[in-house]
Amino acid sequence: MREAHFIDKNKPKWTEIEHNLKNKLTVHPDTLASNYVEITNDLAYAQTYYPKSKTNDYLNELALFAHQSVYKDYKSNGNQFLNFFKTEVPLTVYRNHRTFLYAFIIFALAVLIGLLSSHYDPYFVRLILGDDYVEESMRNIQNGDPAAIYKSGGEIGSSLAITTNNIRVAFLAFGAGILCSIGTGYILFSNGIMLGAFHYMFYQEGVLGKAMSAIWMHGTIEIAVIIIAGGCGLMLGNSFLFPGTYSRKASFIRKAKEATTILISTIPLFIVAGFIEGYITRLYDVSLLLSLAVILVSILLIGYYYVVYPIRVGKKTPVL
Repeated sequence: MREAHFIDKNKPKWTEIEHNLKNKLTVHPDTLASNYVEITNDLAYAQTYYPKSKTNDYLNELALFAHQSVYKDYKSNGNQFLNFFKTEVPLTVYRNHRTFLYAFIIFALAVLIGLLSSHYDPYFVRLILGDDYVEESMRNIQNGDPAAIYKSGGEIGSSLAITTNNIRVAFLAFGAGILCSIGTGYILFSNGIMLGAFHYMFYQEGVLGKAMSAIWMHGTIEIAVIIIAGGCGLMLGNSFLFPGTYSRKASFIRKAKEATTILISTIPLFIVAGFIEGYITRLYDVSLLLSLAVILVSILLIGYYYVVYPIRVGKKTPVL
């Protein structure tokens, strides 16, 4: 893009941002945060294509002004950490909601394929889950405890191992996005098929309800995080495939920052899921009410923070 066209296209936005920063006491903090994200994105583009221009100098000064006006104030008030989860993450999710919808669709279709394949092919479950896992599950089912595998090991060791494994899978789904989204798509698809086959195994044995009351206690958050991490991976890949008005490099850098912001927000979820699986899931047969309560709270938490809340924040905050 020619520099003159870049300026003409964005000058009204920069003028409005300047106005907001100079009158920050009367502007909603969410708007200021959104302004800062926008101006840093434009600065990254200018640094790539017009490094020695006056445009780059202007945007650098404006970005510095925005940073001092927004984040310095947040830090002085002790709210920087809170602002990250309250404003920055929801706005970033809101701008990329469609990509996360694609990740969910890919995963859901894979689950359906896993279910149907298991229904029509008796050996499909063993092919996907492995003979050892299936045999152990069958022994547990015969003993009347289909989810007994979650009672093995100590609480602390199990929790740490599970948390580490969840982080590994999520970051793998995220990093695979570098392969033009193909790698992330594969991870979402393979995990979805595995989940579908897994469910069908318990359904075929007539213990689906009992098994799911245990598995979905921690599985609700785990599956949600995999889809979110997959969405972040698709953001990386799609930024290179469909850069829009940006260069592929500038588009990739821009989306990499946004995707990293969202992925960081899932770290508390890793810890919670690991804790639930290590300490609470093993109690699934003690109280069905406890199982249902944990599952319901998990669904509401994920649904509100990554779907409902970003829409609320995004609609009341101008995305310039």
